[in-house]
Parts: sequence; structure tokens; C-alpha cells
Amino acid sequence: MTTAWRKSSRSSNGTSCVEVAFAGAGVATRDSKNPTGPTLRFSAQSWTGFLSEAKANRLSR
Repeated sequence: MTTAWRKSSRSSNGTSCVEVAFAGAGVATRDSKNPTGPTLRFSAQSWTGFLSEAKANRLSR
């Protein structure tokens, strides 16, 4: 089975972005510049919480 990776439409130059894929009950992320490199996996609950914080502009830099 092939994983369907998606790149953000907000990527400024089209090459430097984080990609996400729905993986089982969670979400996987990877660096679009290194598609064969490591991935980070998050539970659906953690991913939803992250998105809520990002949309509310409450993430620390």
C-alpha cells in the first residue's frame, strides 16, 4: 500500500515544507526535501490538538 503524502498549499517556494499522511489511527509527518528520511508519527488526538493551537496562533517559537 502506498502512503498518500500531502504538502501544504501554504508552502512558500513549493519545495521546503512538511508533508503529512494519514497513517492508520494517526498522522505521519516528514520533511519534503528528504522523503526517504525519518518520519514523526502522532496520534489523531495529538494532531488535532496541535492543529487547534496552530490555528489559534498559540505555538511557541
